[in-house]
Amino acid sequence: MTEDKKTPLYDEHTALGAVLTGFGGWLMPLRYTSDLAEHRAVREAAGLFDLSHMGEIWLRGAGAAAALDHALVGAASAIAVGRAKYSMICAEDGSVLDDLIVYRTADEEFLVVANAGNAVLVASELLARAAGFDAVVEDRSEATALVAVQGPQAEDIVAGLVAGADVDAVRGMRYYASAPVTLAVTGGGVADGGSVEALVARTGYTGEDGFELFVPAESAVAVWRTLLAAGTGVGLVPAGLSARDSLRLEAGMPLYGHELDRTTTPYEAGLGRVVRLDKAGDFVGKAALAARKVSPPARVLVGLRGLGRRPARAGYPVLGPSGVAVGGVTSGAPSPTLGYPVAMAYVTPELSAEGTELSVEVRGRAEPVVVVPLPFYRRPQN
Repeated sequence: MTEDKKTPLYDEHTALGAVLTGFGGWLMPLRYTSDLAEHRAVREAAGLFDLSHMGEIWLRGAGAAAALDHALVGAASAIAVGRAKYSMICAEDGSVLDDLIVYRTADEEFLVVANAGNAVLVASELLARAAGFDAVVEDRSEATALVAVQGPQAEDIVAGLVAGADVDAVRGMRYYASAPVTLAVTGGGVADGGSVEALVARTGYTGEDGFELFVPAESAVAVWRTLLAAGTGVGLVPAGLSARDSLRLEAGMPLYGHELDRTTTPYEAGLGRVVRLDKAGDFVGKAALAARKVSPPARVLVGLRGLGRRPARAGYPVLGPSGVAVGGVTSGAPSPTLGYPVAMAYVTPELSAEGTELSVEVRGRAEPVVVVPLPFYRRPQN
């Protein structure tokens, strides 16, 4: 068995007393103090996440946009410079190989961010699918560190590390946008008054406002320590995978290996909007996805609100009114923000309407649930 890899911030996590776990081939912090405290910090102030396990693959060249249009289900060529789109890379049969974020950083330059466990596959597929296009594919995952600041205080924290026009770039950044900035950092091998060049993006996976900072791997410690110091006074805490999972579940965001996998197309997952069948030219999986769009689904992804106290978990059967299994839970947990259990599940279409009463078999006992819209939580708007 291959040993899990360590991110450039591994020593920082151990120094902070993190409980570590294997995830996507990497040894990652599960929690530092408590799942609940870290979850609440993100909802109320800010959390700092190490996402350096994610994959970063660059495409450059006059044909980079066309190569991505062919490789992915979305229209990368329609992304404006400085903006980003959520997309997927599918197999010929329309099944999802991974869900991605695609950033356009220049006219002929794109950054594709892949999930950790699929990063090698995505890089390989992009290289193969870009053949014949005027594009260079470069996997920079090992050389790149990624940290995220998520929560209501995120903008102030990140804006406090930049100066001049970069302050306006951060504060004026739209959702699903990015910009290169210079971060003022200290420590971690960088002298006082030092700086780090970063690509800062306003995307995220928690349902809160937040920023992701792509930096050179060798600068990760300095950036991490600087962000921790800058945010401590406003309630920022380091947060692990457990809080990230409960946050994304409340926000109704899919996780590859749970809501998305090789048995699922974007349409079952309620994400058919990312598939651009009308874009020029062919793309991998187009024929299968076109057929799937017009055929009745065998299952539909829904949100479930628990009416009891015992939470549904991934893999638990969903039962119909007659007690017969009609689907399965993909993700489930108690919601710290809402105060009741929530879950996402695939069920048969006739039982997917809002308000439908079902149950989930939790350790041999049927627990009542009701179908509700996704997401479960939306952050308050100012």
